[in-house]
Amino acid sequence: MSNIQNVSVIGGGTMGNGIAHVFALSGSDVTLIETKQAYADRALNTIEKNLNRMVKKEKIKESEKKGTLDRIAVSLDAGSGVANADLVIEAVPEIFEVKKKVFKTVDEHAPKHAIFASNTSSISITKLAESTDRPDRFVGMHFFNPVPVMKLVEVINGLKTDPDVTEHILALADTLGKVAVPANDSPGFVSNRVLMPMINEAIFCVYEGVAEAEDIDHIMKLGMAHPMGPLRLADFIGLDICLDILQVLYDGFKDPKYRPCPLLVKMVDAGKLGDKTGEGFFTHD
Repeated sequence: MSNIQNVSVIGGGTMGNGIAHVFALSGSDVTLIETKQAYADRALNTIEKNLNRMVKKEKIKESEKKGTLDRIAVSLDAGSGVANADLVIEAVPEIFEVKKKVFKTVDEHAPKHAIFASNTSSISITKLAESTDRPDRFVGMHFFNPVPVMKLVEVINGLKTDPDVTEHILALADTLGKVAVPANDSPGFVSNRVLMPMINEAIFCVYEGVAEAEDIDHIMKLGMAHPMGPLRLADFIGLDICLDILQVLYDGFKDPKYRPCPLLVKMVDAGKLGDKTGEGFFTHD
């Protein structure tokens, strides 16, 4: 298994810019692929801001910040952006058809040795892998937000994933300062299969008038020692993302316990998505 030095990250949103950040900081050459220069500039500005915060907290030196930024290049073309990649990580919206289109494109242009990884939080790795000619070199790398801070990487095996690829990715995560934990392919994997029903049930408590959102979160924080209540966490994740994941779970298992709360659906329809829009279960600056 070849060493991974050149990493292409597709998508510069919240997760993508964080993934690019941690790989470049660890010494990899990163190509950040976006569809528009404005999106790429926004991603680079976010990375620089987060690196400045690390310098201020004396976690890294100014020279390390500069080196990290110097190792990140931008491409507005997915084909050329993956031409030299040892690892391609997809971090586009949580919509199967969008991800499938991305992987079909990069499969034609990436080197044959390149490993493909998806940052999906719930969509089947096996199903995504079948949109390429290399399902044996396809794996899930589910990072957590904020990527530069959160230690966990959930590494998901597809049905055809080569065990050597999994071991390589597990070892790679360690070089990023992350803790990689393996799981097999199943809707929602482990993290969201456990988390999302809890969030959904908290939303049902609001919907049914059991308690106010603030009180529900207060109970969970004080009684269960959660650092953040489930409704505040839902706002942080994005209510649209929570709904997408619950729909994947519901479709995948056909079990009514995963049915999204009608209040969640209504809030997403109304554009109340949490932190990203300034209003969800709570209001945000």
